[in-house]
Amino acid sequence: MSLKGRIQDDIKTAMKAGDKDRLKVLRLVSAAIKQVEVDERKELDDVTVLSILNKMVKQRRDSITQYTNGNRQDLADIEAAEISVIESYLPTRLTDDELEEMIDEAIAQSGAENIRDMGKVMGLIKTRAAGRADMGTVGAMVKERLG
Repeated sequence: MSLKGRIQDDIKTAMKAGDKDRLKVLRLVSAAIKQVEVDERKELDDVTVLSILNKMVKQRRDSITQYTNGNRQDLADIEAAEISVIESYLPTRLTDDELEEMIDEAIAQSGAENIRDMGKVMGLIKTRAAGRADMGTVGAMVKERLG
C-alpha cells in the first residue's frame, strides 16, 4: 500500500476511534498532499509524499523554537505532538555512520574528485536517502569530504 493510501486509511481509523488530535494532524497531511497534487496535476509517489512530510516536520520544529522563545509552551507542546504523528509515517533516520558510508559509496560510484562534482554525489544520495536524512546536513558532509 502506498504511503498516501495508508494515511487515508488511518484517517478513517482515527474517525472511528474518536481520536480527534490524530485526526486533525492526518487531515492536515492529507490536505498538503492534495494541494501539491492539484498544483502539479499528477498523482504523487511515495518519495514526493515523504518530502512533504519532512517539510511539515521542519515547519513544526521551527514553530516550536518560536513558541519556546515566546514563552508559549502550550503551543510548543501541540506542535511536538503533531511532529510525533507525522514522524510515524517517515522511515527510520539514517545514523551518522550509515550516512558517511552512503556518502563514501556515492563518491566512489560517481568518481567525484572535488567540490565541482558535488551535484553528482548529491543526486545519488538524494534517491537513496529520501526521507531518511536531512539533505542540508548531507550537503555539508559531502562538501567537507570533497573540499
